[in-house]
Amino acid sequence: VLATKKTSTMEKEMNDAAEAGFRFAAVMGGDTAFGGSEVVVIMTRTSDQPRVQYRLLATGKTSTMEKEIQQAGDAGFEYRGQTVFKSTFGGKEVAVILERDKSIAPARYRYQVLATSKTSTMENELREATAAGYEFVGMTVGKTLIGGEEVLCILRKRAE
Repeated sequence: VLATKKTSTMEKEMNDAAEAGFRFAAVMGGDTAFGGSEVVVIMTRTSDQPRVQYRLLATGKTSTMEKEIQQAGDAGFEYRGQTVFKSTFGGKEVAVILERDKSIAPARYRYQVLATSKTSTMENELREATAAGYEFVGMTVGKTLIGGEEVLCILRKRAE
């Protein structure tokens, strides 16, 4: 179990755990009893763990998230999970965890980030994106610093 207020610290701790044979299982942001507002990650270990590397992205701006997640996707990282939490320096942010298996050639994906405060708008945007070949991979609902109360969905499709 890893918990911290700083996303850079979490990425380092996740990569340290991966080197010790652990792999990402779950993430949640929120208030913990002693740590205050933190992002908490569960890592698990089994006998057949591949050699993996993690990247953790955190921002309060949808356009920044889409740009950063695409850069990570171009580098061979794949979406694994997301949450909203209040970081030490960034205020309320969406945090996204991506993973890359260092032992195989990575799959390449195109990512799309959708964010809106209206569920009817999100439904329409999801229909359009899936019709264009994207698959839904994750969602958060929460109040972010820039977007206010919103639904944020991440989608992907294999790059050509």
